[in-house]
Amino acid sequence: MWKYEHGIETTATPGAIWALWADVENWGTWNADIEKIELRGPFAAGALITMTPAGQDPVELLVAEAVEGESFVDEARFAGLVLRTSHRIEALGPDRSRVVYRMEITGEGADEVGPEIGPAITGDWPETMAALVRAALAQAARG
Repeated sequence: MWKYEHGIETTATPGAIWALWADVENWGTWNADIEKIELRGPFAAGALITMTPAGQDPVELLVAEAVEGESFVDEARFAGLVLRTSHRIEALGPDRSRVVYRMEITGEGADEVGPEIGPAITGDWPETMAALVRAALAQAARG
């Protein structure tokens, strides 16, 4: 198994973060790596997302879990591997939260392939998560 986790603290509310996550078709406004994205079904467990990273082939993601206002998990499967990414909001106090993304790559050959593909997938997480937090704070400021 290969794994990576990154977190960022913010004063953005869990509701503001969740609203941006649930608005899948606008992820590209705060995630610069998305060229095109489409959600099939409501943003809930069982929904399918087709995401096309900039300059790459589309990736099919299954929303495996979703707890409104708290977390969601998406999974991509290919070549005997499962790429599972959890996105969660942890309350740190009345006015602070921590947004955490965690990827686990499992399956046949994950120990060899994970270190090759994992960093390429997660390398922009710090910038993407900072943009997510900025968007949530800007949305709150607009009221």
